[in-house]
Amino acid sequence: MPIHLYWGDDEAARNRAVEALVAQLVDPAWAAINLSRLDGNDATQAGQALEEARTPPFGGGARLVVLQRSPFCSQCPAELAERLDASLSLIPPHCHLVLVSGGKPDARLRTTKALKKVAAEHSFQLPAIWDSGGQIELVERTARELGLRLEPAAAEALAEAIGSDSARLASELEKLALFAAAPGPGGPNRQGAAIGVAAVEALVGGRSTSSLAVGDALLAGQPADAIALVDALLAANEPALRIVAALSSQIRGWIWVALLEQQGEQDVAVIAKAAGIGNPKRIYVMRKQLRGRRPGSLVCLLGQVLEVEAALKRGADPGEAFRDGFLLSQPEA
Repeated sequence: MPIHLYWGDDEAARNRAVEALVAQLVDPAWAAINLSRLDGNDATQAGQALEEARTPPFGGGARLVVLQRSPFCSQCPAELAERLDASLSLIPPHCHLVLVSGGKPDARLRTTKALKKVAAEHSFQLPAIWDSGGQIELVERTARELGLRLEPAAAEALAEAIGSDSARLASELEKLALFAAAPGPGGPNRQGAAIGVAAVEALVGGRSTSSLAVGDALLAGQPADAIALVDALLAANEPALRIVAALSSQIRGWIWVALLEQQGEQDVAVIAKAAGIGNPKRIYVMRKQLRGRRPGSLVCLLGQVLEVEAALKRGADPGEAFRDGFLLSQPEA
């Protein structure tokens, strides 16, 4: 009774896993009959997935039913929950039900509890934009999935250029794979050698940026770098007020951490809750960033960002608003 539970915000990795399962289990000659792709946003299709999973395959290979946006581990209607309970014991051998969702399964639901007893569960989660180590692991894992070997420096360069953009990462790695397979002297992967940083810089180049990187530059007292990063975000059509909102949230988090550290609070869970930070592990990173910083300097930094917000809402040009705001007198470290 093979049931597969795929979840997480890394859509590209989820889709690769689904397609790998299709290639492994479904006979291409019988795919038109034995492969179903349904949408769980439609309750009718969710129920249809349960019915098809109970139908033995025709011809060779297995039957595979893929239900994207599965409702069974989130807001599952009572009627669907009852149908799931009735179906789990009726799925025959050589039938596979693949339940795919972007969110983490709600462990409180009885449907989730029932599925976890019988399903093979796989999570596909993207690292946070501040988690450089996690981004490098994402690059290395995706490269392994695509059968591509990277030098450590090349993996770091890719992580720096792409960040947590899993879909772009897969595309760039496929380009690198073609480059590695190209014949001719001096090819990067001749005799099985790993691809180096020079190939990454030649084919990928660039550097990912985010509002968090802008905040880091401001914290380091580098307003010119912060302005350059903002210009890159604006050129990529990032809304100016969204940049401001992210910066404000980031700096308010820093202020909370700095104030609680000043008061002697050591429990990262308490600090994370007060600062409104979902992942307590981020507190360790923030503590390193804020070492030696006074809360007053962070309040001044927040004031600069709020000046930018005010200018934007008065109709100022976004680039000029950020330049004027960031080039105000810098707060003391």
